[in-house]
Amino acid sequence: MNAHTTTPPVSAALSAEARVARYDWTRLGEELNGFGCAVIDRLLSPEECRELAGLYSAEHHFRSHIHMARHGFGKGEYRYFKYPLPDLIGHLRTALYPRLSDVATGWNECMGMDDRYPAEHSAFLKRCHDAGQNRPTPLMLQYVPGDFNCLHQDLYGDLAFPIQVAILLSQPGEDFTGGEFVLTEQRPRMQSRVEVVPLRQGDAVAFAVHNRPVQGNKGNYRVNLRHGVSRIRSGMRHTAGIIFHDAR
Repeated sequence: MNAHTTTPPVSAALSAEARVARYDWTRLGEELNGFGCAVIDRLLSPEECRELAGLYSAEHHFRSHIHMARHGFGKGEYRYFKYPLPDLIGHLRTALYPRLSDVATGWNECMGMDDRYPAEHSAFLKRCHDAGQNRPTPLMLQYVPGDFNCLHQDLYGDLAFPIQVAILLSQPGEDFTGGEFVLTEQRPRMQSRVEVVPLRQGDAVAFAVHNRPVQGNKGNYRVNLRHGVSRIRSGMRHTAGIIFHDAR
């Protein structure tokens, strides 16, 4: 065999669909319905995490660079990818969406909202683009000691898919300490509920962007959610965020 000949790689799209299909989406849907978040264990390998984190310094992959402190968002920085997205991010975005769209539609039905989500991500993106939301929203975040991300919601326009996914690319306890993913749930006439989600390198968390329904004694009621990251105590933390709607 010629020294420059390699085995053809498996299609990135097929690889993304195959890895997403191996999870128990019934159970993950139940966790999203019950708690507003669900951990997708080992979505990426350590090698894939390192490769993605390595993109952060390559400016040609990104459309904008945000320093959180300048906007009162916290302390740290992030970059939004530009189209075309890196293959792994783009194909995971496409493969994850159909697994979450049924949950998202179910939430809207329970909350009495008219929006229903198409089965394919391309159809939902067309809705976004027709509404003037055509800037890509997947992003990479970088934190160093003292950095944190204030509680917030990633909406970006009138159209917003109600679930998003964050993937931890760094190894807790080795690459960084602190930096826990935090989700808060504001409930009507009740104290807020907090969910702290422990993640390992390569784990992803799917979580509610804005609102979700909760079953009460008198039927479903709507709760308001925000997410953030606690203070980094040492090291450097990288995260990839997959948001399914585009921005205005």
